[in-house]
Amino acid sequence: MSAPHRIVFANEKGGTGKSTSAVHVAVALAYRGAKVAALDLDPRQRTLHRYFENRAETAERRGIELPGARFAVLDGDGIEALEAQAEELGKGADFLIFDTPGRDDPLARHVATQADTLVTPMNDSFVDFDLIGHVDAETFKVRRLSFYAELIWEARKSRAMRQLREGRREMDWVVVRNRVQRVDARNQRRIDQALAELSKRVGFRVAQGLSERVIYRELFPSGLTLLDKGQLGELGTSHLVARQELRELVANLNLPLIRRAALPASEAA
Repeated sequence: MSAPHRIVFANEKGGTGKSTSAVHVAVALAYRGAKVAALDLDPRQRTLHRYFENRAETAERRGIELPGARFAVLDGDGIEALEAQAEELGKGADFLIFDTPGRDDPLARHVATQADTLVTPMNDSFVDFDLIGHVDAETFKVRRLSFYAELIWEARKSRAMRQLREGRREMDWVVVRNRVQRVDARNQRRIDQALAELSKRVGFRVAQGLSERVIYRELFPSGLTLLDKGQLGELGTSHLVARQELRELVANLNLPLIRRAALPASEAA
């Protein structure tokens, strides 16, 4: 049995939409018939874990089935314990999703370097951009890579060598731009240019993510997602736009099963 495809949502800065994106991607994959496992690496905040707990409670309370993931929160210390828990949780799964803390964390760095698909959500600001590259204050040209970008760059090179020797999957690094609607045009152009420049140097792809919408915060207590249409009541235009954003994000991740699977009727409309 092959190992599950690892999707790691990682950014050492908080408030970038990691957990929201991770949960919605997990549920989108489950709706497509994939077996999904999810491990929350932040035992203090445990946002992803709480989201899935809320989802399970809602399903039980309403007497319904809600596609989701087998989920757990990190319960050990060190890389060996982490890998043992991940292996057990991921048995039989097609995808194993990791949600990492919004801070510098050695276990988060480890799973990032082991990802098949590394997803780095960022807000459209140079505060967030600083995680992956440092720009000149006058020209906004990229001066150097950040420590994090260098870490991933080295991991991708090492992974490419192992792929040649062992047939390992090549890491796909996707920088996801969330919450772009409030950024002025000039600043957005500067970020566009800096991301384009850095992507060529480091080898990540850029995808549009999720805008900052109240609906995501409203859904957390119930554990529902934008894909649970029969449970959300009447939807406004903003909800429909947000759902389309989510579909485009999942498609742009180019995950293996997504390319093979047909969209089920329950999600097609």
